[in-house]
Amino acid sequence: MNSQEIFEILRGKIIHLELEPEKVLNLSELADEFNVSRTPIKEILLLLQAEEWIVRHGSHFIVTPLSLERIREITEIRMVLEVQANVWAMQRITPPELKHLKGLEDQILNFKSSCSNEEIVDFDFKVHHDIFKIAKNTHLAKLLERLLCHYLRFWLSIPRQINLDSFFSEALQLINAIEKKEEALVKEYTTEHIRRSVAEIMGTA
Repeated sequence: MNSQEIFEILRGKIIHLELEPEKVLNLSELADEFNVSRTPIKEILLLLQAEEWIVRHGSHFIVTPLSLERIREITEIRMVLEVQANVWAMQRITPPELKHLKGLEDQILNFKSSCSNEEIVDFDFKVHHDIFKIAKNTHLAKLLERLLCHYLRFWLSIPRQINLDSFFSEALQLINAIEKKEEALVKEYTTEHIRRSVAEIMGTA
């Protein structure tokens, strides 16, 4: 297993809360787990730190805590960049890409209410990922996907079942607005989706 694969596995465990917030990461234990030396593990932890998945705490690395300040800052960035990405997606979408989005719409409508929170947020990430890709700005897409992955940790920390209908309502509206080239609605639905996400995470919806 190479360093990139180990990085992806650890990041996935952090996103899905298999490595819970503020957990201390032990270099020796990780080296044993992945059957490598401590040196590549330390390099991987530094990469995770650079993307803010972990932070240094004294002589140790710990999984980045979840905090209201953190979600506030991420939300401010999403409110600006994600709106622009979705507008570009609307402007730059091709007929095959629109067909793909309509396919995602069908999948949303066929989602089962018995799905786990993890299945719901993972599919939501896929919807966002595909729309960001349609915007055709690689750097912006990577930045937004990283921010969204940090958001997923907050979603998965919710102790209650996510309401499937309300969760995907703006996504369905957004796909429809992109199809009809209605820029004002693309902006409105994107903004409303982000606002609703914050309210749901904080339990104020």
